[in-house]
Amino acid sequence: MLTGIVVSIVKTCTRFALATALVAIVLAVGAVFYTARNFEINTDINRLISPSLDWRQRDIAFEKAFDQERLILAVVEAPTAEFAGAAGAMLTAKLASDHNHFEAVQQLGGGPFFARNGLLFLPTDEVRQVTGQFGEAAPLVEIMAGDPSLRGLTGALETALVGLKRGQFALDSTARPFSLIAQSVEDVLTKGAGFFSWRELASDKPLTDSDRRSLIQVKPYLDFNALEPGKDATDAIRQAAADLDIAGKFGARVRLTGPVPIANEEFATVQEGAVANGIGTVLVVLVILWLALRSPKIIFAVFVTLFIGLSITTALGLMMVTSLNLLSIAFAVLFIGLGVDFGIQYSVRYRSERFKTNDLQAALLIAAKRSAVPLSLAAMATAAGFLSFLPTDYKGVSELGKIAGVGMLVAFFASITVLPALLRLLNPPGEKEAVGYAFLAPLDHFLEEHRVAIVGCTLAVVILGAPALYFLRFDFNPIHLRSAKVESIATYLDLRKDPETGTNAINVMVKSEQEAKQVEARLAKVPEVARTRGLDSFVPADQPEKLKLIAQGAKVLGPALDPDSIDPPPSDEENVSALKEAADSLRKAASGNQGPGAAAARRLADDLTRLAESNQATREKVQAVFVEPLKLMFEQIRSSLKAEPISLKSLPSDFVKLWKSDGVMRVEALPRGDPDNNDTLRKFASAVLAAEPTAIGGPVSILKSGDTIVRAFIEAGLWALASISILLWLALRRITDVLLTLVPLLVAGAVTLEICVLIGLPLNFANIVALPLLLGVGVAFKIYYVTAWRSGKTNLLQSSLTRAIFFSALTTATAFGSLWLSSHPGTASMGKLLALSLVTTLAAVLLFQPALMGRPRNVGK
Repeated sequence: MLTGIVVSIVKTCTRFALATALVAIVLAVGAVFYTARNFEINTDINRLISPSLDWRQRDIAFEKAFDQERLILAVVEAPTAEFAGAAGAMLTAKLASDHNHFEAVQQLGGGPFFARNGLLFLPTDEVRQVTGQFGEAAPLVEIMAGDPSLRGLTGALETALVGLKRGQFALDSTARPFSLIAQSVEDVLTKGAGFFSWRELASDKPLTDSDRRSLIQVKPYLDFNALEPGKDATDAIRQAAADLDIAGKFGARVRLTGPVPIANEEFATVQEGAVANGIGTVLVVLVILWLALRSPKIIFAVFVTLFIGLSITTALGLMMVTSLNLLSIAFAVLFIGLGVDFGIQYSVRYRSERFKTNDLQAALLIAAKRSAVPLSLAAMATAAGFLSFLPTDYKGVSELGKIAGVGMLVAFFASITVLPALLRLLNPPGEKEAVGYAFLAPLDHFLEEHRVAIVGCTLAVVILGAPALYFLRFDFNPIHLRSAKVESIATYLDLRKDPETGTNAINVMVKSEQEAKQVEARLAKVPEVARTRGLDSFVPADQPEKLKLIAQGAKVLGPALDPDSIDPPPSDEENVSALKEAADSLRKAASGNQGPGAAAARRLADDLTRLAESNQATREKVQAVFVEPLKLMFEQIRSSLKAEPISLKSLPSDFVKLWKSDGVMRVEALPRGDPDNNDTLRKFASAVLAAEPTAIGGPVSILKSGDTIVRAFIEAGLWALASISILLWLALRRITDVLLTLVPLLVAGAVTLEICVLIGLPLNFANIVALPLLLGVGVAFKIYYVTAWRSGKTNLLQSSLTRAIFFSALTTATAFGSLWLSSHPGTASMGKLLALSLVTTLAAVLLFQPALMGRPRNVGK
């Protein structure tokens, strides 16, 4: 019955070949027009999981409350802490005035509030230590504040050396500050530019990258009609930084990260090289088709059929899912691989029959008769395999399965309608020789004579390698699927090293301050949690004592910061004289002494002498290197001496919104250990969930996503195996024949995963799509062999069927190879595993399956 239907369709389409071709072309043009009008791709990996899951609903609720996904984080980095803060404040003010691109702008941990109250957030002992040093620093501060020049700076140095002479501190204690000063002077003398940080000079340890960084959180207006909705906003930030010339003024740079820039660059990375790879793929496919079909007319017919089918499938896919995702877009590769397979199978069968009869119409109909069952069964089994993903919670592959499943039916229908019609119209010349591989006769005989050994050894290798599957890694960290070379990801990875940024934090939503404190207390007891914080964390403890210490310090240091008069700028000659005098004083201090302090003093003395002997322009550069950050530091100190009591009510409203929104508060937990280690994050997420089952955040998503994906593939695998088995049973009516189709498929799958373990290739969000493809291609190839074997065919490797399967696989491998060459790590890993699975599938069908089947029951039937 099935054969009769397929032959009738082919007969009708070849009888009305022109009308069939025109209808197909019209449908394809309409599909292209629809696709152009409605094409949309969503690069958000978070959307790959069904929103109906409880943890995804908590994610969505958190996003609705705190709007974390519509953000840009501008990271301002400068050579010094002073310049980072100044550049960040300047850029924040500039962006806040741009109401066309930005809804809200906030300098995290910065702004007037934190500048004024920063000392309150230090431990009481540290506040006491800092303010206790004000008395010693006041004379030096007064000199520099009253004379912010090389003359004033060397004057402060001379005053410090008097204290050294009096024994107020040891010479070796000057090693670090003298070395820092000397290095900055040397940088200007040798490189023409340099930087100096007074904050680092005053600190007892080197500053970190975090200290030289300012973070600006930006909430942009997005254009969702554009392929990159946030591009206008990110361009506006870069333009603002350029207009302010923060690179020239502060040596600062601005890098962008956060959900919006990551999504923009994700799309750009997917696009990068796509055109060149696409053109290269098409050219290679054409060469392969030539080797398989040896006729420009047949190749043209197959190619047009493929284009028509792909166009229609793309339009149907967009109708079904509205927008493609990073996995469902792979339907095109699947369609090309299996669509070309259907076309090659029919065309090679046609060539074989054309050689026998040399009658075009007869060859088309006999080819339809001979390929009806294997093509129909392969199309239905492949579609069933893909559609098995529909019930799962892995939305990315579920949508891919939906589109690919429909695509298989479109490809099959096109191969029995459009392709025969085009061949009828083009009328390719007859075949001059048989289509097949006679040179493979020895291999055919070898497989037949040693089939037991081949089957036994293959199964033994698979079984012995099975324990390795325990070590198969699942890497479901979405960051690992993105290119570390793009700015947004590179910046994110840098920020992740700083625990204060909270990039790997887990959040718990609560409804009251009391509940927040209880959650903080419970999470603080979890060993995997490094620290917790909530809104109440920003109300410092022991404020009366700290405010008293700050007030006392202000009385001592305040007058020095604001002297009654400021000296007029010195002449260059005065600066030269001051430099020489300071150099002489340093040498006297080091005279007769050894050790790091004496060495640093001599080094600085030599540098000051060189500077005095240099030109005025160089001295002005050195003066700017020290004086500009000095002014900024003095301003920061003035602000910090004006601290006021802090309560939840006095916190800035824009800051409060980061932690409290619409009656919901969040408590944040930070992980202990390596933030880039998946096992660390999994243990952290599991421990926090055990303490707080409603917790949400990146590590929780990684843990739950992995569980969801594994469960989805187990469910889909069982559904696919069951549906394909039933379909094969209905068509073949023999359990043994069903097993002859499925066993090689399972062997190929097991070997693929075992090789993944051997080469260290983990499964991830993207490349796991290779498994349904392995199912689809594997079932198709094996059905071709089983149906030929059931019809009594022998010497299968020499047949036209093997030629068709080989070149079909080669075409599919080319399509996968184009993915492997992608600059997008996720897409490249997908191509790698797809290519690997194809090699194992082809080996299973060409070498293992003939040995497994043996000689047909009815030879030559």
